[in-house]
Amino acid sequence: MTRLIAFAAATLIAATPAAAQEPDAKQIAQERRAAEKDVPQLAEVLRLKPGMTVADIGSGGGAFTVVFGKWIGGGKVYATDLTERALRLTREYAAREGLTNVTVLEGAPGATNLPAACCDAMFMRDVYHHVTEVEAFNKSLYASLKPGGRLAILDFRPDPGSKLFPGVPANREGHGIKPNLIEDELKAAGFTHVTTIERWPPDDKNPLFLVLFTKP
Repeated sequence: MTRLIAFAAATLIAATPAAAQEPDAKQIAQERRAAEKDVPQLAEVLRLKPGMTVADIGSGGGAFTVVFGKWIGGGKVYATDLTERALRLTREYAAREGLTNVTVLEGAPGATNLPAACCDAMFMRDVYHHVTEVEAFNKSLYASLKPGGRLAILDFRPDPGSKLFPGVPANREGHGIKPNLIEDELKAAGFTHVTTIERWPPDDKNPLFLVLFTKP
């Protein structure tokens, strides 16, 4: 998946016009292929097993939510986003796939709005660099995760000279974020840094990295 497509799918914070064009069949299929490839590897890193609970923070079009919903079996998937469009797309996608283990919740700039200690694992894909209320949001992430649970942040480094997303801290240095900033900010919220994988998925040309944390 190219960065352009990945950015278009990351709708957690972006203000999307009500009349925005719906994703076409080609885009839906491309995002589904990426999710089918990525989810088993991501589940392994997160130490997930069928029957557990995972949260897709910033679900966008819903492909990762749906694939995790099938993978987790008797478990549960929470999907959150800020825009009504993304919430609707995710709900409709899960319904088309016949999934009853997906719960879609509206998030907030400074909170996941998930129940306390509800998740065995959580992930944010192409989303964290959009977060504007960093300290409050990260505290909410911490509260939503069970002790011993894992959090994966998948994101990309900023291109030199690129514009900051509106409202994010200036230390982002452009559109994107550096892994060390993610590590510092999540550690300040109480998380323990486990590892950073410089390219994610490891066998892909996608310019994402993965920063992995656990809650003590």
